Amino acid sequence: MESDMSRLIGRIISVGLLLVLFVLSVAAENDPNPNSPTPILITQPDSIRALADSPDAAKTRFRKSSTDAFSLNSKVTLYATNLDLMEGEGANAFRVYIEDYRGRNYRFPVIDIRPLKGQEWIYAVTVLLKDEVGYWEPPAGEGDVAARLTWRGLISNPVKLGLGRTGGSIKDPEGAVPNPIKNFAEKPVKSDTSEYVGYRYSGDRIRFLEQATFGPTEDLDQRIRRIGLRTWLAEQFELPYPSAANPYPDLPLKSNDTGNATLGCGMFPSGSAERRICIRDFYSQYLVQNWFFKEAFYGEPQLRHRVAWSLGQIWVISGLDTQQASHMVAYHQVLSKHAFGNYRDLMKEMTLNPGMGNYLDMARSTKNNPNENYAREILQLFSIGLFMLNQDGTLQLDGNNQPIPTYTQDTVNNFTKVFTGWGFCNNGANPACPQAVAGTVNYKDPLLLNQNNHNVTTKTLLGYPNAVNQNIAANLNGDAEIDLALDNIFYHPNVGPFVSRILIQHLVTSDPTPAYVGRVAAVFNNNGLGVRGDLKAVVRAILLDPEARGDLKTDPNFGKLREPVQFTTNIFRQFNVRSADGSQQSDGVVASVPAYMGQNPFYPPTVFNYYPPDYIVPGTALNGPEFGLMTTGTAIARANVGTILAFANIPTSRDVPLGSSIDLTAITQVAQNDPTCNQLMDELNRRMMHGAMSQSMRDTILTAVLAVPEAAPNFRAQTAIHLIATSSQYQVQR
Repeated sequence: MESDMSRLIGRIISVGLLLVLFVLSVAAENDPNPNSPTPILITQPDSIRALADSPDAAKTRFRKSSTDAFSLNSKVTLYATNLDLMEGEGANAFRVYIEDYRGRNYRFPVIDIRPLKGQEWIYAVTVLLKDEVGYWEPPAGEGDVAARLTWRGLISNPVKLGLGRTGGSIKDPEGAVPNPIKNFAEKPVKSDTSEYVGYRYSGDRIRFLEQATFGPTEDLDQRIRRIGLRTWLAEQFELPYPSAANPYPDLPLKSNDTGNATLGCGMFPSGSAERRICIRDFYSQYLVQNWFFKEAFYGEPQLRHRVAWSLGQIWVISGLDTQQASHMVAYHQVLSKHAFGNYRDLMKEMTLNPGMGNYLDMARSTKNNPNENYAREILQLFSIGLFMLNQDGTLQLDGNNQPIPTYTQDTVNNFTKVFTGWGFCNNGANPACPQAVAGTVNYKDPLLLNQNNHNVTTKTLLGYPNAVNQNIAANLNGDAEIDLALDNIFYHPNVGPFVSRILIQHLVTSDPTPAYVGRVAAVFNNNGLGVRGDLKAVVRAILLDPEARGDLKTDPNFGKLREPVQFTTNIFRQFNVRSADGSQQSDGVVASVPAYMGQNPFYPPTVFNYYPPDYIVPGTALNGPEFGLMTTGTAIARANVGTILAFANIPTSRDVPLGSSIDLTAITQVAQNDPTCNQLMDELNRRMMHGAMSQSMRDTILTAVLAVPEAAPNFRAQTAIHLIATSSQYQVQR
C-alpha cells in the first residue's frame, strides 16, 4: 500500500510539474512579438527619389507630386509608413542619416512626425537639413544624397534627396527600389512579419543575454525559451548574490605598511615566495578580479553582477589608489547590494563608503581643510551632469541656444562644506566600528562623523523648480545635513535621464534615442507605484524597451562596441569556459586579457572611468563611449585575443593555477558531421551573431574554413570562431 501510494504521489507531482512547464512554455512562446516593423520611406512613382515637400505645404495638403531639391538648413517633410508607434512616441524616436557620394554619413534631426489625416498609417516626417555636429559641407557640383530613416534600431530603405540641387556623382544605393504612395493606399493588415532565426525569437533571446548577462550560454538560452524574458528577470531580481559556490573573498584588513610584521607581509622574508603571494593577495586586486570573473563565468545571479559592474563604472574608485583587495570588496558589496534597490540608498551608502572616501578625499575633508573632490564628482559624474537636461536626456538651451549649467563653483563650495568632518571608523571601542582592527585603516565600516570637524555654516545647494532642501540652516548635525544634501541632489530633474542614459549605454546601446532615454527616465522618476529611483524597475524598463528588443537591428549606428571585459566573457561563456586542460572549471585568472585590450578590471585610470559616457567617435555624430579605448594598439590586441581564445588558452603559470580555455567538443562535432560546414556556420551564426551574420561575411568565412582539411574538424571550428570573434560585426554588440 505504501509503495502504491508513493507511486501515485510521484505521478501527481510529475503531472503537476509537466503542467507547470507547459504553462511556462506557452507563456514564453506567447510573449509579445519583440520585433518592430522596419520603417519605409515613400518615393516618387517609378523612382527612388524621396516623396518630399516643404513642411508648410505638407500641413495643408498631401501631394503626389514632390519637390526635388531643398536648401541646406531648411526643413523638409518626408513620408514614411510601416510604423507602429506607442502612445506618446514621437519625433525623438527617429533619426535621419544621409550618405554623400564619398560614402560619408551625417545625422540630421527629426523635429516632427504626425500621421496624415484619413491615412493614419502614413506619417509626415519633418527633418531639419542641418548636420547635428556641423561637419556637413555640400561638395561643389554635388547635390543628391542617400537618406534613410531609423527607428528602434531599424533602418529604412534609402531614398535620394537633393540638397541645394539634384544630380552629382552619387550612385543609386544597392537594392533600392521605388516605394510609391499608391502601394500604401489602403491601411495594412497587421501581421507578424518577423524573420525567425531557428526557433521562435531565438535572435532576440541571444541579444537579451548579451545585454543582461556576461554572455549567452546554451543552458540559459533554453531556459529563457521555456519561461520567457519577464519570468527570467523576476527570478534574477530575487536570487542571492554572489553565488553560493563563489562568495566574496573574505579578506582581513591589513596594515598599509606591507612590511609590518604583524599586520602586513613582513613576517615573511624579503624576496620569499610567501611574501610575494601575501602582497599579491592582500595588496592588489588579484583575488577580487579572479572572484569577479568566476562569478561572470559561472554565477547564476548574472543580472545583478552585470548591473553592479555597470554601476561601478558610474561610481568609480580604482585599485590604483585603493591599495588592498579587502577595501575593493567592501566597495563592490555596496554596488551589488543596491543594484536592484533605490538609487537614493546607493547614493547614501556610497557617499559613506571608506573606499570612496579615500579615492575622492572626503575622508580627509574638514572644516579647516576642505576638499571639493567628492562634492564635484557626485554632481558631475554620479547624478546630474554639467548641464540641464530634458527628461529625454537632450540639453536644455537658453535664449542664446547655449546649454544651461546645472551648478556653479559656488554650489560646489557649499556641497564641500556639507561633506566635511567624515573620517575612517578606526575606534574599535565604538559600536559603529565593529570591523575596526588596531593598526589598520577601517575600510569596511562606513565613514564616521566628527562633528567638531564639520562646517556648520548655512549652505545654499542646487536650485531647480520646486527644489528640495536648497537652503540648509546653520548649526545642524552633519548626519542630518548629509541626508538633506543628498535629497537635494536626488530630486533634481536631471538624475532620471542622466543615470538612465548611462545604464542604457552599458547594457544595450551607446547612442540611444532620446525617446528611449525618456521612457526609462519616466520609470526612474516613478516606478508606477509613486517610488522614485527604483533601479529594479529601471533595469527592467531598459531591457524590455522596444528599442532594446528584436531579433535583428539593422541600423549600423545601433549597439555598442563590446568593452574588453564583456568581449572576453562573452566568448568564454558561449563555449563553456573550462580550465586550460578542460578537466574542471576555470580559475577566473583572466584579467590580463581585457587589460591587454585597455580595460584592467577594478583599475580604471581616472574617476571618469575607462572611457567617458559622452565620448563621440571622431568625425561622426555617434556617441560611442567604448570607442574611447580603441587605438591602433588595442585594435590589434582585440584580434590577438580572438586568436588566443580560439586556438590556444590561458595556460597555467605561477599565478594561474588552472588556466582557462573554451570547450570545442560540441562545435567540433557539428563541423565533423557536415563536411560542407554550412551547419557549422549556421550554429555559430546563431550562437555568436544572433542570426545577423551578413551573407558576404558568411561566404568569406566559409571559404576560409573549407580551406582547412576535412580531416581536421577541430581546426575548422577554431578557424570559424576566430574569424567571427575578430570581425567588426561581432565586435559591435547589436
